[in-house]
Amino acid sequence: MTKLKWGMIGGGEGSQIGPAHRLGALADGHFEFTAGALDHRPDVGRDYAQRLGIAADRAYGDWTEMLAGEKNRDDRIDLVTVATPNATHFEITKSFLEAGFNVLCEKPMTMTVEEGEEIVKVAEKSGKICAVNYCYSAYPMVRQARAMVRAGEIGKVRLVVTNFSHGHHGDATDADNPRVRWRYDPAMAGVSGQFADCGIHALHMASFISDDKVETLSADFASTIPSRELEDDAMVNFRMQGGTVGRLWTSSVAIGRQHGFDIQVFGETGGLRWASEQPNQLIYTPVGGRTQVIEKGEGGLYEDAQRLSRVAIAHPEGFPLAVANIYCDLADAIKGEVRDGLPGAADGVRSMAAVHTAVQSAKAGGAWLDARPSIFR
Repeated sequence: MTKLKWGMIGGGEGSQIGPAHRLGALADGHFEFTAGALDHRPDVGRDYAQRLGIAADRAYGDWTEMLAGEKNRDDRIDLVTVATPNATHFEITKSFLEAGFNVLCEKPMTMTVEEGEEIVKVAEKSGKICAVNYCYSAYPMVRQARAMVRAGEIGKVRLVVTNFSHGHHGDATDADNPRVRWRYDPAMAGVSGQFADCGIHALHMASFISDDKVETLSADFASTIPSRELEDDAMVNFRMQGGTVGRLWTSSVAIGRQHGFDIQVFGETGGLRWASEQPNQLIYTPVGGRTQVIEKGEGGLYEDAQRLSRVAIAHPEGFPLAVANIYCDLADAIKGEVRDGLPGAADGVRSMAAVHTAVQSAKAGGAWLDARPSIFR
């Protein structure tokens, strides 16, 4: 199998997300790590890239140098991952798309709705893929849940309840830690803290499994640590285009909760529950019947769940392999076989529209507002 060439911007030594991308991209042999601009300090980034096995002439000091170095090569990269701070996503993603590269951007895709809508247009014009790393949607049992909803196994979806709440930023004495502080700094994070960081994963998951889109929402934000300009706790109620009601809680001050991402989907004839801390199981309850545990790797799963399960039943598959599933779908898409579950630029701009709408709603005392970006109204 001829490997696709992959490059990465950001995700340097000590980063939280960098290792997950490197493990994910290389897990199935679809990609080889060919180029990188891994740190905002040029010499540090070049050194780390070479220690990871990248040739010296493709270990770049910054993203502009990488773009200039790659765009005219005969063996240029097939995909670039953007894993830099939020405020830089738009410029980098746009520049690489316009130069004819496929892009996987970390979430949030942009800082503003207008930037997100421009990315959608640039991606369409370029004919290149712009994917967004909503990797939780690539867990096998999440794909199983979506397939069950699509097959009508729980009937019409009435209600979605989801949360992404943890307590790792709940210590006020650690509020000035640089790895924590930037998430609540508007200059670095944008208009929203916790909702833009974790809440949009839960909101995307609600749309993904229910196979519906958020139309309106009402939000309540709180900064429970007074020094924070942006919220560290949010409650968002939403309504979907198909009539589904949604409830979402996201928090970074829920001390005692670890990862804390789960979702429940309730339909007319049954309900489903999935939790990231037990990702191998999907809990299914048919109306009037017994609760069942559907296991990753067992017989009778839908094709997408089978395809993305790579180790035997009872063996856990964790976060890096969920990221790897995104790269599997990307490799297929680059080769011309588009996968329906791959999150794209449209998902990115819908999320950003929801973030800005939630901020406006919270400031307006929880007013119900249209959460759709203008290009999708």
